Amino acid sequence: MNSRLPNPLGLIPELKDLTRALFQVTGNGSVPQTTIGLMQLRAGQIVGNTYLTVLHTGALRRAGESEERITAVASWQDAPYFTEPERAALALVEAVLKPSAGGERVSDELYAQAAKHYDDKARATLAMAIGQVTFYIPLALIGKPLPGKSPAEQWAPATGA
Repeated sequence: MNSRLPNPLGLIPELKDLTRALFQVTGNGSVPQTTIGLMQLRAGQIVGNTYLTVLHTGALRRAGESEERITAVASWQDAPYFTEPERAALALVEAVLKPSAGGERVSDELYAQAAKHYDDKARATLAMAIGQVTFYIPLALIGKPLPGKSPAEQWAPATGA
């Protein structure tokens, strides 16, 4: 069984440099990598993509996160496992990815909450962490990579078509 698309790196070689740059941006040290991982797991859950959910769950496990914290990301609002800064970051990813009946997605109140815990560089990094995972959502939804499989194990060979 393969994904629906061939390996995107084989089709668009420039994607490798872009991917590297995105990881450098989100790895600049202004936000803990655990927080970024929690946000990206929540993004995968929000868009309902198993590949992204499994990918980010596995990354959090490898980073030593507890099963309770990983599992509770789906219900973070009432879970006792997250710090106030993590809650602000999770609220941001939800605000950006979920439509708002009230209009503005990121309210001044939510922005102020994030600003209590993160400086300007960290808030920009949080925004880029959301952008990083959302950049790959179309590939995950259209290409349908196989959850839990490495790229070498699952990408269909390029056909040139």
